[in-house]
Amino acid sequence: MYGQRNYGFSLNFSVTPMVKRLLIANAVAFVVTLIAPALVYDLFALQPGRLLTRPWGMVTYMFVHQGFWHLAINMLVLFFFGTPLEGQWGGREFVRFYFVAGVGGAALSFFFPNISVVGASGAVYGVMLAFAMNWPNAPIYIFGVFPVKAKWLVAFLFVTTLLSSLGAPDGTAHFAHLGGLIAAFIYLKADWRPGEAFEAMRSRAPKARATRRKLAIVPSEDRATAAQASAPRGQEWEKVDERRMLDEVDRVLDKISASGMSSLTDDERALLDEVSRRRRTN
Repeated sequence: MYGQRNYGFSLNFSVTPMVKRLLIANAVAFVVTLIAPALVYDLFALQPGRLLTRPWGMVTYMFVHQGFWHLAINMLVLFFFGTPLEGQWGGREFVRFYFVAGVGGAALSFFFPNISVVGASGAVYGVMLAFAMNWPNAPIYIFGVFPVKAKWLVAFLFVTTLLSSLGAPDGTAHFAHLGGLIAAFIYLKADWRPGEAFEAMRSRAPKARATRRKLAIVPSEDRATAAQASAPRGQEWEKVDERRMLDEVDRVLDKISASGMSSLTDDERALLDEVSRRRRTN
């Protein structure tokens, strides 16, 4: 369903800004939890039965972990899967998606109103799903030895999470994991970004420009259609001198580096298409 993307994952990549901030925030919260565990769990864990008095638990529970390994596993997954996603989408889009998945995990936890839920697993499961939708065939090495394609790993996690959530309680918030996967999938498929819609309304842009979000998981046939739609703008770029065009390309590349491909306007995409066409022609 989804076109294959270039997977720039390597041993020397650096952590992206939003992932780094999430890692630090979780580490700080863990230290605070070690100092006053009872207070932190009471105030900041998700307790569905006490939502009216502690509504912030829908968000804060993602930063509270029950033990070092609970924290370490979630943060390792966030580091390895979240970094390429933020590099593809940009920081603002990534952190928005992260919290949508986390809140989705909280919502499904209401099936058990009398338990407390902690941990970033719901958000992290959503990040793994998004990674698999972007790079379905990227090899994930289990125990550093056995390669498994990302799409099959996430499919396995979904099935085991679903079966576990239907079984007897075992102390693990399986419904939060399942909720994170479902919320992430709906968000990605809905293709809706309120920030972009607001900007389009403010600039009186056509509605069609505001209703499409490029989360780097657009099928290849959609990209072909978009390229055809931008052809008139590409013809306008033919009249622009080479030096001015190269200056514009540098600006666009800087924008991609800072905010991801999703931040580009139709005109900027048309510019990249025109430069690519000229290179092929030459």
